[in-house]
Amino acid sequence: MESILALLQDPAAWVALATLVVMEVVLGIDNLIFISILTNKLPEQHRERARRIGIGLALIMRLGLLATVAWIVRLTEPVVTILGNELSWKDIILIAGGLFLVWKATKEIHHHVDPNDREDTLVGAAVATFGGVIVQILILDLVFSIDSIITAVGMTPHVEIMVVAVVAAVTVMLLAANPLANFIEKNPTIVMLALAFLLLIGTTLIAEGFGAHVPKGYIYAAMAFSAGVEALNMWARNSRMRREDK
Repeated sequence: MESILALLQDPAAWVALATLVVMEVVLGIDNLIFISILTNKLPEQHRERARRIGIGLALIMRLGLLATVAWIVRLTEPVVTILGNELSWKDIILIAGGLFLVWKATKEIHHHVDPNDREDTLVGAAVATFGGVIVQILILDLVFSIDSIITAVGMTPHVEIMVVAVVAAVTVMLLAANPLANFIEKNPTIVMLALAFLLLIGTTLIAEGFGAHVPKGYIYAAMAFSAGVEALNMWARNSRMRREDK
């Protein structure tokens, strides 16, 4: 109790908390895009429930990882060498998660471009299953969680601050999940843009797993620019439709 009171009175702790919350929310955007595309494959009556269960289980997983933070920190120690690159368990998880994202996003893009395609799509089948969606949400959240927690450990030694930041970020995800998913559902072109984002994120995870650090600012700047271009396209399309209706 005394340690918590000391943190509340420490300005540096508040700065670390604010920084971590922003970082967790930004990292959560990637996860939320993936969740939105996955759950939109379900029947409409099951989508919101799947989002809430998936994000809720993700919160439990992150809190559980925080409880083993000492073990997670050791994931950065090399365990194997591949093609001259020393890889840790963190690197292996990032590479596996990146490959998973690239493969799934590519399959889904193929499905959208070829409407006659009936092979596996982003959720493993033409018709998504509730359990399959939840499992894949947890798989990707594991990848993002380990990466964000290791980053958080480098920013603050206080687990209490990490817990508050994670809870705050997941709360934002819960509030934003339905509006984002509905927006993607109503704007089909956004789906392709979101899938392109997932390809970019997956490629970045693979690169970072092999030791090639890619500054997150470049990634999010590219995503923001693409989103801005698409916003202009949507504005122009809506203006044209209004003129045609007159």
